Amino acid sequence: MTNLDQAIDCDVHPTVAGMQALLPYLDDFWREAVEERGINSLETVSYPPNAPLTSRPQWRGSSGRAATSASDLAAQVCDRWHAGIAICNCLYGVSLPFSEDMAAAFTRALNDWLAKEWLDRDPRLRGSIVVSLQNTEYAVDEIERCAKDARFVQILVLAMQETPLGRRALWPVYAAAERNRLPLGIHAGSTFRHSTTSLGWPSYYIEDYASHTQAFQSQVASLVCEGVFAKHPGLKVVLLESGVTWLPAFLWRFAKFWRGVRSEVPWVDRSPAEIVRDHFRLTLQPFDAPADSDIVERTIDHLRSDDMLLYASDYPHWQFDADEVIPAGMPLSLRRKILVENPLATYDRIKLPGAQNKA
Repeated sequence: MTNLDQAIDCDVHPTVAGMQALLPYLDDFWREAVEERGINSLETVSYPPNAPLTSRPQWRGSSGRAATSASDLAAQVCDRWHAGIAICNCLYGVSLPFSEDMAAAFTRALNDWLAKEWLDRDPRLRGSIVVSLQNTEYAVDEIERCAKDARFVQILVLAMQETPLGRRALWPVYAAAERNRLPLGIHAGSTFRHSTTSLGWPSYYIEDYASHTQAFQSQVASLVCEGVFAKHPGLKVVLLESGVTWLPAFLWRFAKFWRGVRSEVPWVDRSPAEIVRDHFRLTLQPFDAPADSDIVERTIDHLRSDDMLLYASDYPHWQFDADEVIPAGMPLSLRRKILVENPLATYDRIKLPGAQNKA
């Protein structure tokens, strides 16, 4: 039984040790296809395995990788930092294949691997349902299949997709999310169908990494302007590894221009800033503000909400502030809200009895 008075870590990253790890969870057809085609890995370039940003050196095991087992992750995140629950967001590139059938098979295998190799091994772990949005019907089927396991508490997609996330073709995914009380988690990363910047392909990794704020801004605008929340008022969206300090200025600009052109989107019947504050949440890591309490407090004030921030270690990525679970300068009065209350209010399924008793 987990302790819901302890911190809830909303973003930790299990590592998949290549396609060999997923082979037992593929059916015969796809297992043979993987072996015949020599598909050894679906490693994404968002976090190159040996890059310093991918993991702090003290967390890397003998293989050079971190977070390769549930016991390692639980020892670091749950025991060391006293997290009562940790939500596993697996970033393995199962949504990268252009084949809709292959992507669906790989996401299914990944979700089964996560349940068996991670969630079954520690009752403090929860999972996100990874889906590929190339085929909406396949994505909905995978959500419904995995939602039967109460330990899955979120749907996980990448910020950079083939199309903006608000497009109507994707609305069945949001209906399934709402029906199963699953937030939509949008994580930094790309399916690489388009350039990672608005100007074309960059030359350097730092350009790619820094450009993700543009993607998050575009997805927030798309979900609001297309009317997703008018159609699905119960949907919650969590921005994972998006940063925080960009949001107040973006909301000011968004709301300002909505006032001038709102006639084209009549379903946006109140300020976009209000809609975002009601429906969106952001994980704290990476927290892109200086360690100055005055600046941090002003940033939080500009959000105009105490409910939007969720605790996350981002383990094993480099951005975590060592053993300080809350970034320097964060008001102490918000500590419990960020660590416990806001995550519990966001992830309804954490409190479901099945989530406590499965493991």
